[in-house]
Amino acid sequence: MRPFYIVAFSLLVLFSCNSNGNKKSNYRQQSVGNINSLRIITPDELWTDTVGEEIRKYFAAPTDGLPQDEPLFSMNQMKPSDFSGFMRSNRLFIHATLGENESFKIAKDPYARPQIGVIIVAKTKEGLVELISENQEKIIEAFHKTEIKERQRRTLISPKKIDSLKERFGLSIKIPSAYRIASESDNFYWLRKDLKNAGSTNILIYEVPLHSITNDSLVLSEIIKIRDEIGGGYLPVEDDAKFITDQAFSTSLYHSEIDNKFAYETKGIWEVEGAFMAGPFINFAVYDKENKRYLILEGFTYAPTVGKRNLQLELESIIRSAKIN
Repeated sequence: MRPFYIVAFSLLVLFSCNSNGNKKSNYRQQSVGNINSLRIITPDELWTDTVGEEIRKYFAAPTDGLPQDEPLFSMNQMKPSDFSGFMRSNRLFIHATLGENESFKIAKDPYARPQIGVIIVAKTKEGLVELISENQEKIIEAFHKTEIKERQRRTLISPKKIDSLKERFGLSIKIPSAYRIASESDNFYWLRKDLKNAGSTNILIYEVPLHSITNDSLVLSEIIKIRDEIGGGYLPVEDDAKFITDQAFSTSLYHSEIDNKFAYETKGIWEVEGAFMAGPFINFAVYDKENKRYLILEGFTYAPTVGKRNLQLELESIIRSAKIN
């Protein structure tokens, strides 16, 4: 009699799952893909024509703040007929096809978790091009936020705890265990991760009084002045050279947020004065009125032989995990 009860119970569980639809319909496979890997699902004839050109125009555009051109996303294209099963598990995708009705949708977790899919349908190629052009900024923003969260999730697999940051700066931040403290004092922290192919990724943490940065047209020059003074004073460089901002490259300024606090975000290139050393940086000056300061969180990369796009995204994801008391 025992086997009968086991079979009956199994059928009851299966029936329950299928009848209410909850467990089966809510299941999503684990998403896959390298950081900033984007799958394009569109017919070959569209990919090689104006639709593909429009997609590449925006999503393969050079990433801001890097010394060499690297595309925003590494793309691969496939035909809609091949988009099934495991092939639907890429974390980021754009599905662009012709159809009878025109529609645009940014879908969260349609086939896998976590996942952001963009589904675009238009009656003509011109219609697809227009929808891509009109919505490219919001698509890029959604993709970028997803990749930041994914990078933060990977950090939590093996995090590093630095209690002294909370004691000194009132700061908690999620940092991968591969980072080490390269230098620390009451006013300055330097965290560093050595890369396999030579070079490093780095995080600088320090604070300046509120009056150091004014809310006018001088903001960018003031931030550059501060980072040059700190870099020149705290980062050891041979032959009395200095770690400074490379003025030959344009430094970009944005308004941003860290832990719901206003922040100036700058991206640019650093250099070692008089030496063949340079790389990208991303700097956040966080307005902290309660503590009468700007808390500066900066990430920079030195990796002369490899791409730097994903390394900089890792640094940004670490900084954006910051919680400030």
